[in-house]
Amino acid sequence: MQSFSKASSITRRCFRKNLQALTLCHRRLSSSLSQNQNVLNDYLDNQVLVEGKASSRMAILNRPSALNAINTSMGARLNKLYRSWEDDPDIGFVTMKGSGRAFCAGGDIVAVYNMMNQGKLEGCKEFFRTVYSFIYFLGTYLKPHVAILNGITMGGGAGVSIPSTFRIATGRTVFATPETLIGFHPDAGASFYLSHLPGHLGEYLALTGEKLNGAEMVACGLATHYTLSERLPLVEEQLGKLVTDDPSVIEACLQNYCNLVYPDQTSILNRIGIVDKCFSLDSVEEIIDSLENEAARTHDAWCAATLRRLKESSPLSLKVSLKSIREGRVETFDQCLVREYRMTLHALSKQVSGDICEGVRARMVDRDLAPKWDPPSLEQVSKDMVDHYFSPLSESDPDLELPIKLREAFN
Repeated sequence: MQSFSKASSITRRCFRKNLQALTLCHRRLSSSLSQNQNVLNDYLDNQVLVEGKASSRMAILNRPSALNAINTSMGARLNKLYRSWEDDPDIGFVTMKGSGRAFCAGGDIVAVYNMMNQGKLEGCKEFFRTVYSFIYFLGTYLKPHVAILNGITMGGGAGVSIPSTFRIATGRTVFATPETLIGFHPDAGASFYLSHLPGHLGEYLALTGEKLNGAEMVACGLATHYTLSERLPLVEEQLGKLVTDDPSVIEACLQNYCNLVYPDQTSILNRIGIVDKCFSLDSVEEIIDSLENEAARTHDAWCAATLRRLKESSPLSLKVSLKSIREGRVETFDQCLVREYRMTLHALSKQVSGDICEGVRARMVDRDLAPKWDPPSLEQVSKDMVDHYFSPLSESDPDLELPIKLREAFN
């Protein structure tokens, strides 16, 4: 009996020691997980930095190694920051810029590609829903907004800047909407702002993905001001001193420190006649025929280069993008975003084509620049295929919900 009692006592002591050890281990694990979560939160927060000024705030896109490409967490943080700043009576206006050599190269489409390949479609949808919602919020922002486009400004990067009150281009600015080259369509509000450019410049930019520099952005209205890159620190300094919520005061400041600039003789804006002649036509096939006729008649190297560019792009994306720009011309900003979201989800579903995955693979992952488009030619792209991208979503996929009753969109 004594032996049994002694054994029981030893067992209880061992149990208590084990329990104490497990408790200590749990506490250490919990502490480690908490520290890791804090590190992760700090890392995500550092992707959008904040600087406080006299009467303004500056959001700094801070993924320079990825050319500040926006991911879901950045979109969510921008939404949160901008809402809080709009509600703060001590903040008069907001500025956004990028770190390094880019303002923003667009959405993180490689991350989307990886999620698609892993079957994480809900993550893809959340990304586009988050970014498009922020773009609408920015487009209906109640305070003046200044976007400093000092570097690469492409795709979604244009989406989070073009709705701004003021858009400052520099000698380093490079604008483009190159989505057709990766089997996608210009999105993030592009069908709205491209369709409102002079003549049919929007169709040209959407289909070819060609670049504009800072001077060209000002000339066609995509940017409101221009400054030499070396003067940008002075412009930022003067903006930071302003205590105002009056757009006219910000405008006067920018006028004092920005420069007058004009496109050079080789600019596409000096070819607007031929752009309108070719890109005003009803179909991609007619546009290409017109360019081929001009190339044969004039031997113009620009025509040949434009044709090569179009033939590098996804045939399906060309037709979808042309229809998107044409619809954008008669829609409001919110209608364009809702339709683009619908188009994007149809692209992600790959029901008609997997061109988005193939395009990203060829241009941004494997970089072999040899995409195998499906369908491979314009002739094989049917009207039904194109129309599918503009059709209603399934019941399991609701449309993009925007607060249009609370924040009215512009026309």
